[in-house]
Amino acid sequence: MKKIKILLAKLGLDVHNRGLITVAKTLCDAGYEIVYINNAFPKEIISTAIQESVDVVGVSSLCGAHITLGRKLLEEAATYELKEEMIFLIGGVFSPLDIPILEEIGFNKVFTTDITTNQIDLDIKNLINS
Repeated sequence: MKKIKILLAKLGLDVHNRGLITVAKTLCDAGYEIVYINNAFPKEIISTAIQESVDVVGVSSLCGAHITLGRKLLEEAATYELKEEMIFLIGGVFSPLDIPILEEIGFNKVFTTDITTNQIDLDIKNLINS
């Protein structure tokens, strides 16, 4: 069985990376192949996703630019017709009112700070298998 490959990045100039590093370690321990690029803007994230042939793109945002940069990320993905090929996840600190907006933009799953790493693993497996 092919190992699921996940690209993880901090969206924009957000320097709060402890949570994403924890998620990366947990997912690595769960058997995923992780590509971690730390801080990046949408074009760099999509470029890396293409170069690395990832299955999942997960971004983290805690600086308030999640809607603006999230939209740009998925617009960039659409230019390469990646929305059908890859799963797009976003997590971070943002208002619950923003969740439907992020889903409308096109994220397959939105995670808030109350989610467990086990639930993230389960959600990824469910999205891959659906």
